[in-house]
Amino acid sequence: MDSLSSFRADALHTQRGQSFQSRVLPWLMECFGAEIAADKVERCDRFIEEALELAQSLDWPIERAHALVEYVFNRPKGEPHQEVGGVMVTLAALCEAAGLDMQAGGDDELARIMRPEIVLKIRAKQAAKPTGSALPIAPPQTGMEPEGRNEHNAPTTPETV
Repeated sequence: MDSLSSFRADALHTQRGQSFQSRVLPWLMECFGAEIAADKVERCDRFIEEALELAQSLDWPIERAHALVEYVFNRPKGEPHQEVGGVMVTLAALCEAAGLDMQAGGDDELARIMRPEIVLKIRAKQAAKPTGSALPIAPPQTGMEPEGRNEHNAPTTPETV
């Protein structure tokens, strides 16, 4: 049995009650390896991308996304543990409002991306991307990379400095 088949078999035969997060980790390591799996910037990029795709699928207007980015990044940073809780609560509430089953959606997607042919496609897509970019193209250089942010992690401009 090759490593991909072994990985899938192991992942599908998890113990009942194992957390979703712990079931995602073997897939993450298999697709990306430890370095990319642990890269918080890359993981944040992917999280935001998926959240925006969900909102877009529910006909949420792009103008609201742009307005919320400005609103959030002009406020003090939150505490990660509390923010994870907020993400989970608001995702559950959104799924309730939209008539979606959050757990079934997660389980179905994890089963889909564990398929060996999908793992291979994800690896190929990752290999084709520029290093450090969640996009298939290099991220634009804004001149506001890490040192161009204020204490609230908002971008600084000549007007805000």
